[in-house]
Amino acid sequence: MAATAPAAEGVPRRGTPGEVIHLNVGGKRFSTSRQTLTWIPDSFFSSLLSGRISTLKDETGAIFIDRDPTVFAPILNFLRTKELDPRGVHGSSLLHEAQFYGLTPLVRRLQLREELDRSSCGNVLFNGYLPPPVFPVKRRNRHSLVGPQQSGGRPAPVRRSNTMPPNLGNAGLLGRMLDERAPPSPSGLPEEPGMVRLVCGHHNWIAVAYTQFLVCYRLKEASGWQLVFSSPRLDWPIERLALTARVLGGALGEHDKMVAAATGSEILLWALQAEGGGSEIGVFHLGVPVEALFFVGNQLIATSHTGRIGVWNAVTKHWQVQEVQPITSYDAAGSFLLLGCDNGSIYYVDVQKFPLRMKDNDLLVSELYRDPAEDGVTALSVYLTPKTSDSGNWIEIAYGTSSGGVRVIVQHPETVGSGPQLFQTFTVHRSPVTKIMLSEKHLISVCADNNHVRTWSVTRFRGMISTQPGSTPLASFKILALESADGHGGCSAGNDIGPYGERDDQQVFIQKVVPSASQLFVRLSSTGQRVCSVRSVDGSPTTAFTVLECEGSRRLGSRPRRYLLTGQANGSLAMWDLTTAMDGLGQAPAGGLTEEELMQQLEQCELAPLSASRSSLRSPSPHTSVTSLHLASSNTSLSGRRGSPSPPQAEARRRGAGNFVERCQELVRAGPEPRRPPTPAPRPATGLGAPLAPPKVKLNETSF
Repeated sequence: MAATAPAAEGVPRRGTPGEVIHLNVGGKRFSTSRQTLTWIPDSFFSSLLSGRISTLKDETGAIFIDRDPTVFAPILNFLRTKELDPRGVHGSSLLHEAQFYGLTPLVRRLQLREELDRSSCGNVLFNGYLPPPVFPVKRRNRHSLVGPQQSGGRPAPVRRSNTMPPNLGNAGLLGRMLDERAPPSPSGLPEEPGMVRLVCGHHNWIAVAYTQFLVCYRLKEASGWQLVFSSPRLDWPIERLALTARVLGGALGEHDKMVAAATGSEILLWALQAEGGGSEIGVFHLGVPVEALFFVGNQLIATSHTGRIGVWNAVTKHWQVQEVQPITSYDAAGSFLLLGCDNGSIYYVDVQKFPLRMKDNDLLVSELYRDPAEDGVTALSVYLTPKTSDSGNWIEIAYGTSSGGVRVIVQHPETVGSGPQLFQTFTVHRSPVTKIMLSEKHLISVCADNNHVRTWSVTRFRGMISTQPGSTPLASFKILALESADGHGGCSAGNDIGPYGERDDQQVFIQKVVPSASQLFVRLSSTGQRVCSVRSVDGSPTTAFTVLECEGSRRLGSRPRRYLLTGQANGSLAMWDLTTAMDGLGQAPAGGLTEEELMQQLEQCELAPLSASRSSLRSPSPHTSVTSLHLASSNTSLSGRRGSPSPPQAEARRRGAGNFVERCQELVRAGPEPRRPPTPAPRPATGLGAPLAPPKVKLNETSF
């Protein structure tokens, strides 16, 4: 009995090549020879049959392996014939199992097979690539103040929050790249100074914000995108970014192109030169955290949920601060700025009157409408119809409320004195509405419940919304978007799902499922239909994105183009031609993500129970934390149980790296290099030469 003990623990260490081995893989029996299983040195099977790995046997004495038998069948066939026959098994699953069993020749062949469908030059939609810029060495003096500072209304105390950075002094976050020690971010997580945090565009200009500096590019017809401005290195991380590249009908000289950056309560403004370079206009203080920063014509607008609004006018060079009700949403159309507040009121400001009213320290903020139920206005969209009479435009406003209601109000030009009239009401959401868009053809609303989208088709008569039949239901779908609790590097403003696009054209949502994803899905905002999907050409995660409506060139037959701009974790910027994608609409899958694609995106995350508390909707872009995600410890031991990868397997993954030509050369070599017994890998490599996956962090499901 003592002599048979090793056999109960595993098969004999020595055996003849023709010995028949019986396997039980996931409940299905397989029989093969020892020689078939062990012709690849240092694989899982050679270690198993040599006794270096303990085994588990079933009641018949067959070696039990807790893996998928469907995927094991083509693997065993490869060991028998050295030919690959997937038999309907997905390539990624086959690669995963081949890595688990340590079958190096099969792993290399599958990786090459996947690489044939990928290119570092992208697909037909790939339009351009801008490498990371040079980090500026010159610092900016944090305490320099330029420009008149004037406040109107009752002053409010400065509100400190986790969005306001500490006084960093001379220890900039980019300093560690210059052998300096960087302070931690407000979230306690290390910052990534070379990561793209924010991207925005206007006409033929692009502004890209990194942790402590920003750059601007200009599109020239003959030479393409050119770097024209790089800011000094700041002593705090940039949280908001705004750009204006052309003011129609304005004669501002050097101030017709401006870029602004903000963090906490501070705002920096630069004037841009068309041929390159720029000059600092000034530093302005709102007194409370800046949560929205944008241009309306030549006016720079900064708002805070506390109810404070700041305006800088390029003509008068005057900074004005005004107190209103706590702001939860905003929108602009033409010269009108509309503010939605938590008391259910919608206020409007005519920015053309700013220069006239600033002398009286009054921004002329007027109440336009109050919600009948006095629910907070959490989303706002204004649409100006084409001018049909001398009286002016119809003003159509759609807004969402904190109770989930969607309302449409209309202001007739003949009845300006009586205020807007309630046109339609929808109560289809049970969570606060976070986004709303009223365009020429569609009404789109998004609520905080898993980014649930409801859309309606809008019937118009002579450009004006029609009461017969009005708005009719069109589609209902979801835009799954998970992001970390503090966003990438503490900033999540660069991952707004949209909708993007002109209001007289089809608009799109941009969907990034997980924070570290390198793939984005573009979907029609009206129906949820997929337009296309793009994947970063260098394999790095996408950290920020936006859509740019770019002017057409002067050449005959040229037309405006729509581009998707994606900022990467390595600091690069990629451009994708959405106009071509929209022209080929219908060739992509009809819906959003398939179940298989969704599982591939979520395989690195594990949903945790719903959190007990939800964040309040207080900012113009509210987010509600509803679910936490934690790391999925998906490492698997040799017998199919959870474990951790061993150094030999990590070495095997490094050995499989390289470019396409190098891997082809590896295949023609005499045989695999001998190595120690590997421990199975938890997950397959993402592709040939793909960078190491970033460390996983605790995630929150926000605006899901």
